[in-house]
Amino acid sequence: MKFKFKVQPYQTSAVDSVVDCFAGQVNTSQTTYTIDPGKAPIPLEFTGFKNADLLLTESQLKENIHEVQQRQNLPLSEALISSAKCRVNLDIEMETGTGKTYCYIKTIFELNKLYGWSKFIIVVPSIAIREGVYKSLEITADHFTENFGKKVRFFIYNSKQLHQIESFSSDASINVMIINIQAFNATGKDNRRIYDELDDFQSRRPIDVISSNRPILILDEPQKMGGAKTLDAVAKFKPLLILRYSATHRINHNKVHRLDALDAYNQKLVKKIAVRGITVKDLAGTNGYLYLESIEISRSAPLARIEMEVRQANGIKRVVKRLEKGRDLFVESGELDQYRGFIISE
Repeated sequence: MKFKFKVQPYQTSAVDSVVDCFAGQVNTSQTTYTIDPGKAPIPLEFTGFKNADLLLTESQLKENIHEVQQRQNLPLSEALISSAKCRVNLDIEMETGTGKTYCYIKTIFELNKLYGWSKFIIVVPSIAIREGVYKSLEITADHFTENFGKKVRFFIYNSKQLHQIESFSSDASINVMIINIQAFNATGKDNRRIYDELDDFQSRRPIDVISSNRPILILDEPQKMGGAKTLDAVAKFKPLLILRYSATHRINHNKVHRLDALDAYNQKLVKKIAVRGITVKDLAGTNGYLYLESIEISRSAPLARIEMEVRQANGIKRVVKRLEKGRDLFVESGELDQYRGFIISE
């Protein structure tokens, strides 16, 4: 049975939110290098195809990211958040059941089409999710071939089938490796093979051959992948970019897209949502929120207890402040534009 996939505007928006962050990047496909032959009996030189370097400056990237965030009504990132020794880390928040896997597969095609990047690694937290991603790549293959005129070569990393890594490096088309976190972040003998010099791999380390491609890493459900140890392991892939897809990001980087539970419900993408508690988060700092809680009268000058949005190190938060006459709300807010020109007066 052949599946039919409909192009959904909300999924297109998620894809555009990522690819537009790199507007201005030169399309440089088929950037070549010589693959390390290792200690082969007869050393041969093979050409590899890696992702071209990201040529945009930090200011260009920030400008692109700000444009994406503004149209999403997201807080503007003050800086690029580096993680796992990678300077570009984008968060894409998508509610479960809205086609997250489809979106990042389509993003792979768009990044290849616009910028020429062709080496991708999808990192997942479990074997079950790994198999699901592989199945998604299978059933969407014809759909994306019809839309982009290309096919993806994809495989599941297996420490006993290292010839697939050779093909990953030497093939000029779009290549996707799917790997579960345990395959490079656990202490078992098989799991450590990726870091070992292997006789059956010409005394090379698989991680060195993989990282030479400067792959783009896609982390599916990163909140389930652990902490510092995982970041250290991810850094060994020498990623060009890291894209994190989740409905519940625990650690925030540069968020460029948000489709939360309420958005999904309002767009009729999910049938219902359950509310266990209410928390205000991810304030955009663009709506001019201001609430006069009370006025304190005493022998000295009266004070206004005002709840307002304030820029803090970890984002924009709503804070109650006690302010007297003459205080500048623009200054008190950490210079949020919506409070510019507002002064406490009698």
